[in-house]
Amino acid sequence: MPVFAYKGKTLAGTLISGELKAKNRAELERSLRSKKILVTSVSTKPSQVNIRIGTGIKKVHISRFTRQFATMIGAGLPMVQCLEILSQQMESAELRRVIGEVKESVQAGTTLAEALSRHKKVFDDLYVNMVDAGEIGGALDTILVRLAVYREKADALVRKVKGAMIYPAVVMTVAIAVTFIMLTYIVPIFAKMFAGLGAELPAPTQFVLSLSAFLRANILTGLGLLIALFIAYRYYSKTPSGRLNIDRVKLRLPLLGDLIRKSVIARFSRTLATLISSGVSILDALDITARTSGNRVIHDAIKKSVLSIAEGETITQPLKESKVFPPMVVQMISVGEKTGGLDEMLTKIADFYDEEVDAAVAALTSIIEPVIIVFMGVVIGGILIAMYLPMFEIIGKIS
Repeated sequence: MPVFAYKGKTLAGTLISGELKAKNRAELERSLRSKKILVTSVSTKPSQVNIRIGTGIKKVHISRFTRQFATMIGAGLPMVQCLEILSQQMESAELRRVIGEVKESVQAGTTLAEALSRHKKVFDDLYVNMVDAGEIGGALDTILVRLAVYREKADALVRKVKGAMIYPAVVMTVAIAVTFIMLTYIVPIFAKMFAGLGAELPAPTQFVLSLSAFLRANILTGLGLLIALFIAYRYYSKTPSGRLNIDRVKLRLPLLGDLIRKSVIARFSRTLATLISSGVSILDALDITARTSGNRVIHDAIKKSVLSIAEGETITQPLKESKVFPPMVVQMISVGEKTGGLDEMLTKIADFYDEEVDAAVAALTSIIEPVIIVFMGVVIGGILIAMYLPMFEIIGKIS
């Protein structure tokens, strides 16, 4: 169906505008009249073929939308007016389109949660369920504030972890690239020069020359092998057992494993705390937390907790058996369950582990930097020394 852009007035005289799908202009006007809207102008939007990979909407855009939406609702503005304003001023064009569609759905009589649920690639289950709880409980402004705080802290946590990975990844990439260039372009120049000497070369020099010759002879085979390994990894990571094994390995990695573990615990705690404090039932909250955990080990542990509660037991035993959660975390969750303050206890755990992630990032950076420098010095320096050893011997003999 074509999309029409329209402008009109409400019975109160308020000017409004928007976009709506309809079979034709007459159907559009009938639809708007049924909503007590007097149409003043209508134009047909040109049809477009959009090929989208994902949504193109960054998490920070959704966080900003949530914060601004919460502020407007808290100030007492009507929901449709809030959505109208936000649909015009969002930084992302795709998010503006989505908010516009949400506004149209709300105008048509659907709840905000139902309107958001039609855009699952933008608003996940956690977002929709919290909004639904806020609408039912008549505390939408409070829920949106909590959701904004949650998303801002979750985004900050992700940025910290990614930030910790960027520096070593960039340095290692540069080191590997420099080593590759030296072995494939610079070392062969020395090899031609040494071939004219006719003398026996030192063992380190022979090793580097052999490595260079092997790399140049098998470069296409090596590239194909790397591509095959990458494809195999992608396929394996999409299987349930593969995802579980990979996530287990991530948690056991030296240096990085501790950072990943702490960030996973912080995310789990804050997600579950936000959902429970917003009025979402414990079973629904655990189910949503499992699906948004980002780690299969945590996902399986939470799913076992759901079964444990369904059987009348506590959630702590399955978490303890996962061997991901430290005893202190399990004990605090157990105390929160018994005292009826599980959301408050989980919030304290999340705040604590946010600080732990900061400390882990700082420690990781301070450890990795000298390790990478030593690695570059040993590899690149070793190649250079191996190439100059024959020259030193020749100079020694001449002297």
